[in-house]
Amino acid sequence: MIEESCQTFISDCHVRAAAELIRHTWDPVVLSALRLGPTRRNELLLRIAGASDKVISQSLQRLQARGLVVKAAGTEQSSEHPGAIYQLSSLGESFANGPLARLAQWAADNQAELTGPLTTS
Repeated sequence: MIEESCQTFISDCHVRAAAELIRHTWDPVVLSALRLGPTRRNELLLRIAGASDKVISQSLQRLQARGLVVKAAGTEQSSEHPGAIYQLSSLGESFANGPLARLAQWAADNQAELTGPLTTS
């Protein structure tokens, strides 16, 4: 349970810790794409329109460092399908299928009321 005394601008606030997980524009998009199952980076590029290889690679590195994404064991190189396979960790699954999915649903439900253009930075 979140402490009632947690204030928005306190550095150790749970809200700030949660917001840090979606701070980078492409990280929540990559997490959502990985909800479909283990995927190679090149397949992620096809699934996520508008994202460059560099952006996807950086996002995967950040998400691995946070423990939300892992490389599937023994998938580095295959002559048929080269490249590592990435998948959500159990922590990543709980985040992507829980609060992130609910946030996305909230945004969809309230899209007409949200003001300002969507930007990708």
